[in-house]
Amino acid sequence: MHPYVSSLKDLFEKHADPSQAPGMKKYMRDQFDYLGIKSPQVKELMKRHRQTDGSPPIRELDAVLRDLWSLPQREFQYAAVSLLGRLEKELPPSFIKTIEYLLVTKSWWDTVDTISGGTLGIHFKRFPEVREKTLPKWRTSHNFWLRRACILFQLNYKRETDFDLLCAIIRENLDSKEFFINKAIGWSLRQYARIDPKAVRQFVKATTLHPLSRREAMKHLE
Repeated sequence: MHPYVSSLKDLFEKHADPSQAPGMKKYMRDQFDYLGIKSPQVKELMKRHRQTDGSPPIRELDAVLRDLWSLPQREFQYAAVSLLGRLEKELPPSFIKTIEYLLVTKSWWDTVDTISGGTLGIHFKRFPEVREKTLPKWRTSHNFWLRRACILFQLNYKRETDFDLLCAIIRENLDSKEFFINKAIGWSLRQYARIDPKAVRQFVKATTLHPLSRREAMKHLE
């Protein structure tokens, strides 16, 4: 285990609250075990650890993230996502391989959405050539979490959103019965409706969306 991860693990385990863990696990549909550390305290512990240990060098970040991902309690994956977000503007183009690993391993909405709308979106902006190479593969992947990431990566682009691209990706997923895909479609449209409500209304009117997607897209437009 990387020394950076070992010291962070010790810190988190000292602040574990077993009384909180069952409720947190139940909320996440029993997908993961928990130490019982809630989000505000995770952030505080990360800040404390950063004050003593700093941040790992970029060349060691992949190893650190994978070590954190390998630990059974979900708080360590939250720590990894937080660390990734803090260093996202320093990542080399090739780090897309690590990002993909984090998206397809121990996948659930809590980590996938944070990475997709944050680090992935920024990475694709910084490296258009990486986006052009990656999107075609992910858009047609059998792994629906990668397809969800393709729908959500522009979530914070605002006026820089390529709406035609978003619509094309949505159309590719119209036959999906997967809740997390249909929810993402509605969420992405609802978000862009803040910028161009007319375009979203027109798209929704012209497209046979899943009822969940339509409801989410039109939430603030009706």
